[in-house]
Amino acid sequence: MNFFLFQTPELEMDQTEPVVESDNLLSVLMDSGYLSIAIVLILLVLFIVGLYIFVERYTTIKAAGREDQGFMDRIRMEISSGNMANARALCTTTDSPVARMVDKGLQRIGRPLRDIDAAVENVGNLEIFRLEKGLSTLASIAGAAPMIGFFGTVTGMISAFYEMSTADNITPDVLAGGIYSALLTTAAGLFIGILAFVGYNLLVASVDRVVYKIERTTTEFMDLLQEPG
Repeated sequence: MNFFLFQTPELEMDQTEPVVESDNLLSVLMDSGYLSIAIVLILLVLFIVGLYIFVERYTTIKAAGREDQGFMDRIRMEISSGNMANARALCTTTDSPVARMVDKGLQRIGRPLRDIDAAVENVGNLEIFRLEKGLSTLASIAGAAPMIGFFGTVTGMISAFYEMSTADNITPDVLAGGIYSALLTTAAGLFIGILAFVGYNLLVASVDRVVYKIERTTTEFMDLLQEPG
């Protein structure tokens, strides 16, 4: 009886739960190795570049798509009265793709309509090219970021399993720590890729709206030149 009473405190001590230390993402990243840190830094650079491209293109495209309701009415009035100089001055003071296209058409007045239409169309193509500047880079970030993150996960898993194969004592904590540190790069890559993909599609839709306005204005300008008088 005294033997069992003597062993009871030791049994109670063995049943106590071990204290598990919680790690934040920064400590997990620092413990994941130099390669994982380098991959996360690359993903961070891609995130900054993609964010800059989106903000810069969004403001540029929004400004290009801002439509002046009275611009074509004033152009029509100046052309009807024969004041080509005033019409060109109006185009010069208006900073928009539509104004630059109309100005190019006004420079070609007196030539065949086919030549005027070709000149206006060439300027329109240049304006669309300027609006789409940087979109291919954003699309590349949307595709490359998840793959870079997955590459970091694969290399991290290889390193984790190698350490487990050479370790004398493998515990669940060691296995779990190696896995979630490796999956950190995939999560970051997917996050950046999703944001870049959504941003790219928003910009493409905005460019399409501007292209529609450019084509509509081109048609209206060519119809204006063909009006009698």
